[in-house]
Amino acid sequence: MNSTNNSNETSELGETKCPKCYGTEVVFDYKDENGYEIYKPCACRERNAWGRRFKNALIPEEFVHANLENYERENENQQKMFEQTVKYLESFPDDRDELQEVGAKNFGFTATIGEQRIRALNPGDRSEIKHKHNNFGIGKTHLQIALAKQLIKQGFNVLVVSDVSFMDEMMNAKRMSDDGESYNRMLNSVLSADVLVWDDIGKAKPTEAKEGLYYMIVNERYKRKRPIIFNTNEDKNTLADRIGYAANSRLLERGQGEYYVMETEGIDWRLKK
Repeated sequence: MNSTNNSNETSELGETKCPKCYGTEVVFDYKDENGYEIYKPCACRERNAWGRRFKNALIPEEFVHANLENYERENENQQKMFEQTVKYLESFPDDRDELQEVGAKNFGFTATIGEQRIRALNPGDRSEIKHKHNNFGIGKTHLQIALAKQLIKQGFNVLVVSDVSFMDEMMNAKRMSDDGESYNRMLNSVLSADVLVWDDIGKAKPTEAKEGLYYMIVNERYKRKRPIIFNTNEDKNTLADRIGYAANSRLLERGQGEYYVMETEGIDWRLKK
């Protein structure tokens, strides 16, 4: 299993210059027979590399301190979510070379009864079902950001996107008159990341153009064996209505071996507070 050490992010980000290399990330090693000075990587290089990967991941401010240790497990469902996260972490390839070779499965938390299905109920039934099968505020994003941070520490490049803002930005970039430069740059970032964390997928208002984009991203990452860590407030059927049946099929594919897409529900901790 990857380390789950809860070290301080501020220090890990290397915000102050190293007193040994003064920010160059190399230190003097020896002089060769011709008198040339030979340098070696400073011990701070790996720490700084982690810091850069952390910043590049675009982790939302409210989850900067999320980790596995401070995830509150107050009921059986939250315990199962935690155990599923740890199990996925243990099964993940050790390094980028292994990921490139064998790939990794998607990891997801879905609703037991999706938001769209609940909205379609009559008002009298809606409140009861919402309370019984609540999927909001149960820690899905917290666990997946904690998982992402562990993978960053192991050396993987991770990108975090939030569905509504991400899809709006992609659609706006597509309409820009820059010969597709902005759109292609954003698309390449999403496709090339070792791990894509997709928060609240299916939340954006569906359109035909967005359905095509969902499929392009999910399918291309599927072909490259690069995993998507996702959560949604839709169930496995209503999610298809939001992102398209083809993308949904790829995203939720069971395949061989362990399956890491889990239905979740529980008490909304935000309302509890």
